[in-house]
Amino acid sequence: MSDVDRELKKNSIKSLDSTLKKLEKAYIKMNGEGKNITVVRKRRNSIKIGLDSLKNDWENHDFDYSKENIFLAIEVLYSLKPSIQKQIDKVDGSSSQKTLNERRLNAINLSIKSLEKRM
Repeated sequence: MSDVDRELKKNSIKSLDSTLKKLEKAYIKMNGEGKNITVVRKRRNSIKIGLDSLKNDWENHDFDYSKENIFLAIEVLYSLKPSIQKQIDKVDGSSSQKTLNERRLNAINLSIKSLEKRM
């Protein structure tokens, strides 16, 4: 993972951090409304674990998750990829939304790679 250039590292951490914040807001809102939060909770936790894994690889942050949590995070992150790719494919040309989703997909791919090496 050390072969990743500085700009990609920065964009990946920023992308996952932004995604995590959005999922945390959705979790709080949905929980307050009494809605089913299972999917949002799984996604939030998985993005957090992936983000922490990248930060551990690149910035020497703490990383203390069980193999079971890592495995579940990998599964959830893989499940997010097709819908993000569909969003990318729907947009013609270049747009901020396409760039955002491309960065998100790259960040998820890097976090999966980082997590898989821990298994």
